[in-house]
Amino acid sequence: MGLTSQSLEYMVVVLAVACVAATVWLWPRLAKRGIRAVLGRLGAIVVTQVSIVCALALAVNTNFEFYGNWDELLGNNDEAPVSVSQGGGQYASVGNLKGGLIQPAGPQGLDRVTGLPKGPADKVGKVESVRIVGRRTRAINPGFVYLPPQYFQQQFRRQRFPVMVVISGYPGGIMNLAQHLQVPQNAGRLIAQGKMQPTVIVMVRPTIAPPRDTECVDVPGGPQAETFFTKDLPDAMKSAYRVGRDPSAWGAFGYSSGGTCSLQLAMRNPKVYTSAVSLSGDYAIKDDLTTGSLFGAGAAGAQREREHDLLWRLKNLPSPQVSALVASSRKGEANYGPTMKFLHAAKSPMTVDSIILPQGSHQFATWRREVVPALEWQSQQLTFPQDTEAVVPPRKQGAKPGQGGSPGQAPTSEESGRRRVEAERPQG
Repeated sequence: MGLTSQSLEYMVVVLAVACVAATVWLWPRLAKRGIRAVLGRLGAIVVTQVSIVCALALAVNTNFEFYGNWDELLGNNDEAPVSVSQGGGQYASVGNLKGGLIQPAGPQGLDRVTGLPKGPADKVGKVESVRIVGRRTRAINPGFVYLPPQYFQQQFRRQRFPVMVVISGYPGGIMNLAQHLQVPQNAGRLIAQGKMQPTVIVMVRPTIAPPRDTECVDVPGGPQAETFFTKDLPDAMKSAYRVGRDPSAWGAFGYSSGGTCSLQLAMRNPKVYTSAVSLSGDYAIKDDLTTGSLFGAGAAGAQREREHDLLWRLKNLPSPQVSALVASSRKGEANYGPTMKFLHAAKSPMTVDSIILPQGSHQFATWRREVVPALEWQSQQLTFPQDTEAVVPPRKQGAKPGQGGSPGQAPTSEESGRRRVEAERPQG
């Protein structure tokens, strides 16, 4: 029975309720004097309290996904394999890569999500539950991988698909991406409507060392989160799926801490990710109680912290050739002021678009309004690589290099540093 399975959660809750009921029922018999009665009362209190705490802890872990399985909870993870396994067959998927860098996993909560593809994969697509193994970092991160219907269709059998790496907030996890933001469900609808090109989407959490918030940073002497996202994850995906090799096919996407990570990854590693979506993300990374020391001490640590301040980078370093979409709200979002500073600081060759809501707080109700236009936007930034001369959707006239051949290309703008996508009413 999996740590995040619904049946385990129900069983523990029922057990806790039964313990409370038994304590109430037996308490009159335990109200007598004597050692046995006192020990009985103490035992009843302890068992009841432990059962309630376990039920609450399990519910919290299921919601926030600090630990995805029993081995992760107990610290019994195997050493990460160092070899890359190559998938075989026309429709290679994670199912035949049990010893590779992408490994099949249990449901990880996927069985509780509604609206996922049901039916033939070449008609509706598929969502796989996986474990992503870091060859360099030795980290093992849970994930969901969405494969569009075209991935399984005969005419696309030799195509490599663009990739979105979608990162949840902290302390949330991949379940939030599938259940609350409905990333694979929205992507499937947009692809079916011709508003988004066929894209492989890998959904992951931002931390690689739970419960610590690693903020996609290579911590001196600690977890190497940036290396995981910029080297290990792309290598793992390329070993298991038909995905693009060129950076123009890769984009990062996230909300809250995941949005912060997305901007950091693209601006610091433009040869890995050429576009980023940040919904309510921050523009600098600071130490707090959940992160511990991310940068180290002394002058070197201070310099590392400055280099993770995106406004400092725009002012002091050459602008990277990437595209970014940032989202905030005029009322209700603490990052609105920094977002406007970021928009004004961006300069060529970097381009920045925005979704600015009139009002919206730091919660899923806000991000659900933004996720559909954000998915459409990022799809327009990604190329659709090809390995052969198979038919590929043509790029529209006037599209910028690095933008894909999907319907609805992003509008061009004479102002290279700033463009805005207004979203004044609920989307999708």
